[in-house]
Amino acid sequence: MAEVQATPQGVKQPKPFDAEQEIAKLWAKCQGAQDEIRRAFYSSRAAAIAAAGDDADANAIALNAWQFRGHDIAKSYFPRINLTKGSLAEQVGQLLVGSWRSQGAVVKLVKSENPDEVFVEWTRCPWPTAAKNYGAPMAEDVAGCDLMLQTAVADVALFIGRKINIETTKAIPRGEGKCVRRIWLEK
Repeated sequence: MAEVQATPQGVKQPKPFDAEQEIAKLWAKCQGAQDEIRRAFYSSRAAAIAAAGDDADANAIALNAWQFRGHDIAKSYFPRINLTKGSLAEQVGQLLVGSWRSQGAVVKLVKSENPDEVFVEWTRCPWPTAAKNYGAPMAEDVAGCDLMLQTAVADVALFIGRKINIETTKAIPRGEGKCVRRIWLEK
């Protein structure tokens, strides 16, 4: 039989650690931060369009914001690329997967038989919903995301001195059920 130790009156015992409860709290905070990133982007987009005036090309302003985002994302990739280890296409694909998972997307890397080619598949992405919530057209969401990814990949290509391409073959905002991007290195 286990011994029970008496505790002095008035001394509070710490609550036992509940890992599931702590994970749920952290997950909720993470989702809040992810939502804040999208709100900040679309609020800034709306402010830039409003400041540009009634005759402004809202689509051009929005695409410019997406392009700035692509340059910024690429900068975070530079220190994580290892030119001497593994497939560069796979490294770039994994960087994209990591970025989008941190934003709440369900995304994975799909390897090709060709080591210089990979596919990144999104089965869920929160950005189209955010676009709808802020009145941005789905065509802009696809074009903006494409431009952002193309910009990031082009900056990475300059950094590593290799020609890397990315193309969208399917897109959730076009009603195609998932986003698929093909990434490949030219010889």
